[in-house]
Amino acid sequence: MTPRISRKTRVTGGAFAAAALLAAGITAGTAGASPAPTAAKDATPLKLSASHRAELLRDASSVRAQTAQALGLGSQEKLVVKDVIKDADGTTHTRYDRTYAGLPVLGGDLIVHQAKGGAIKSTTKATTKTIKVASTTPKIASGAAATSAQGTAAKSLAAEKADAQAPKKVVWAASGTPVLAYDTVVKGTKKDGTPSRMHVITDANTGKKLFQYDEIRTGKGESEYSGSVELGTTKEGNGFTLTDGERGGHKTSNLENSETGEGKPFTDEDDAWGTGKPDDPQTAAVDAHYGAAETWDYYKNVHGRSGIKGDGKGASSRVHYGDNYVNAFWDDSCFCMTYGDGKDNKAPLTAIDVAAHEMSHGVTSATANLEYSGESGGLNEGTSDIFGTSVEFYAKNAKDPGDYLIGEKIDINGDGTPLRYMDKPSKDGQSQDNWDSNTANLDPHYSSGVANHFFYLLSEGSGPKEIGGVKYDSPTADGSKVEGIGREKAEKIWFKALTTYMTSNTDYKGAREATVKAATDLYGADGAEVKGVEAAWTGVAVK
Repeated sequence: MTPRISRKTRVTGGAFAAAALLAAGITAGTAGASPAPTAAKDATPLKLSASHRAELLRDASSVRAQTAQALGLGSQEKLVVKDVIKDADGTTHTRYDRTYAGLPVLGGDLIVHQAKGGAIKSTTKATTKTIKVASTTPKIASGAAATSAQGTAAKSLAAEKADAQAPKKVVWAASGTPVLAYDTVVKGTKKDGTPSRMHVITDANTGKKLFQYDEIRTGKGESEYSGSVELGTTKEGNGFTLTDGERGGHKTSNLENSETGEGKPFTDEDDAWGTGKPDDPQTAAVDAHYGAAETWDYYKNVHGRSGIKGDGKGASSRVHYGDNYVNAFWDDSCFCMTYGDGKDNKAPLTAIDVAAHEMSHGVTSATANLEYSGESGGLNEGTSDIFGTSVEFYAKNAKDPGDYLIGEKIDINGDGTPLRYMDKPSKDGQSQDNWDSNTANLDPHYSSGVANHFFYLLSEGSGPKEIGGVKYDSPTADGSKVEGIGREKAEKIWFKALTTYMTSNTDYKGAREATVKAATDLYGADGAEVKGVEAAWTGVAVK
């Protein structure tokens, strides 16, 4: 290829990659929310520049004390601004975390919805309980909490070694009556080599374990071709690096089989990257960099969100993690995606699906922060499936056209079947088609079936059909017929619900309420879209 001093370069040859998506853990609560606001003239989220978003965050922070007072919060409670969405009609949706007596309140997040003039229209809260504890002095020593947490994490990880960090006092409000608690982070490594940062929440007065979850979100799979793709690169010295200046400075680096550090920058003299074969270290980097770019472009062009956090800053990708590591994961602490090279180091896990699915965990963390267990865990994982599918459609890659099959290219089952099916999730043998009283007890990758099935029904409707050469047949829980409203509208409804109305404790009933509100905002209370949302949820037994 002829060298080009540009930020985009076409990579010749198939680029190997893979998709996947497997496990983690935490516990759900019930989201409390005020009545839905009336239909807006234009509730489409604006495409905020980084500077405009920063200005809105500063404005919200400057009046947070007044906002807390207007909401009737106690004198010991304070608001911490986390995120802000502004609609075309001027309505703003500001997301706050909460503290009590200076301690973080886990499960105390809330969203304030304000009209253009600043008047509060409504609020959405993760909990309706009053945040108050009798004392902030624990009865259980922090050392005892650390020892207990270390044992819990070691058992959960089946790890030989798990190191507990110093516990931090918090107020636990995600379920039941708020209590003083310890949040202990235990660092370890799972059997497959995936790093872990397990949070164990312990009642600071009784020592009882209240909750646990892992910060690391993982995926799993084989390889696929992405074909010839465009990459964002930067001219540095006598060559080029995989630094995408048009997408927040996203970087892709080489861990060279290490399990720590940022990795070494990839460099190339002629700006022609990879061979399409896994024995070239650049090939995995090509797919990772491309997948990150497609994910960035999707969120920006479809939803107006500039970057994972909405702040215009790119994440980073690290490839060639570990040895024979058959996994990939998103890590908030490094704001990065990390990819292993798969079985026998011959199948890098670097597909569009992986990037979009895993990086969407980052979007969820920066917005609703859905707890990764119980029903909220299923919604968290389902959100990544929904947006992983959406990015796949958006990319319009001839080598991997969009469909409603998760991991259809990776052959993880060895017989050519997909990892998951959105039209009928139970076809994978473990996922749920419809909600029932046991949904909260399932691994999030299987309880996510309810969200995936809802999204398919909302997009395409029930019954047999062929889309893009793929045959589907989606049933409903009650045998009813559901008419789809189209995938593009379904995506926008889910994104608005996630970023505007869902909180850390949202369950499936709360998701129904959130998506009905989102559809009302976007398309009006009496439109086919709201009726479609209601019918699709009924179709998966969420009423």
